[in-house]
Amino acid sequence: MTTADTPARAGAPWHFWLVTAISVFWNAFGAYDYTMSHLQGDAYYKAGGMSETQIAFMHSYPVWMHAVWAFGVWGSVVGSVLLLLRSRWAFHAFVVSALGAAGALIYTFVNNGPAAGFGPVMPLVIVAVCVFLVWFSQTMTSRGVLR
Repeated sequence: MTTADTPARAGAPWHFWLVTAISVFWNAFGAYDYTMSHLQGDAYYKAGGMSETQIAFMHSYPVWMHAVWAFGVWGSVVGSVLLLLRSRWAFHAFVVSALGAAGALIYTFVNNGPAAGFGPVMPLVIVAVCVFLVWFSQTMTSRGVLR
């Protein structure tokens, strides 16, 4: 039942659910990677095929960089859950995530990440996905799919 103060929510198109499902799985892997990086450390890095130089670069992260990384990862996880709930707050969570991902990208390249063996492809893909999810959540909000 709707009232004069509460607009009716539009039905979600099929592509909303497809993008949301992909977002949940993509960001669940990001959460797994973040968690394992912090719980297993070197063992996880070595199992993933990282070189000693790459592992040393990861160990050189300052505390604030861990915070930036956390905001990027967990902002996307929260945003994905909010998409599932069809909440307009997904947009805000994805903005936080995009800022975290962009911060991590900038830090990596300013602090010689390429010399450690980190190429630009995956960080750029992560930022692109974050920006897409910001756009998608804003578009779905403006169409009334998210409330």
